[in-house]
Amino acid sequence: MDEKSKPKLIKIIIQLLILFALLVVLLFLPAGTWDWLQAWLLILFLMIYFILYIYFGIYKNPEQTRERSKIAPNVKRWDKVIMSIYTALLPTVFILAGLDVGRFELSVVPIIIQIIAWAGLVFAGAVIMWTVISNTYLSRYARIQDDRGQEVIITGPYKYIRHPMYLGILILFLCIGPALGSILALVPGSMIAILFIARTAKEDGMLCEELDGYMDYTKRVRYRLVPGVW
Repeated sequence: MDEKSKPKLIKIIIQLLILFALLVVLLFLPAGTWDWLQAWLLILFLMIYFILYIYFGIYKNPEQTRERSKIAPNVKRWDKVIMSIYTALLPTVFILAGLDVGRFELSVVPIIIQIIAWAGLVFAGAVIMWTVISNTYLSRYARIQDDRGQEVIITGPYKYIRHPMYLGILILFLCIGPALGSILALVPGSMIAILFIARTAKEDGMLCEELDGYMDYTKRVRYRLVPGVW
């Protein structure tokens, strides 16, 4: 890592520490207790994920990190709306889980379901990380990156589906609630999943219309999210 990258890395580490402090507040304050093993395991899981992201995203592919940290002028207006709704829904997943599991004890999630949910989280994390490694044009917002000479990515998970990042996000938010022992958290989690299904359709249409070579790619890789389904 060059000397210019070190201040950015320090800044990102500070941001991550703030993020995890906020996550602790969102989970344990509504729960009213620190005695919540699943929540601590989730925090550990996310810490491992972000450490890997710092390595593969920031150290290995700083251009991708710069892309994901900005809002370019040509970001689609509809995507700004979708991401605003997502940002509003995101904390409710953890708040409702805390209220459900810790304070009111509304849910009873069988251990086998929790184990399946944790397996889903690991799978989702692996898909997301594979996507991060494979696609240098991975962006936080929907846009055509003419300034970076964007090309169609056909390697890694893109050999199987056209939007693997969104598949990972769908599975992630459908599994967080049950992994924490909360059914109630599935409500905002499912809303986020539906939101990203809509985003997949909109972004796929944008790429078909505006990115050279993408239409040919859709003939080779037919499915957006789930092979054999859609």
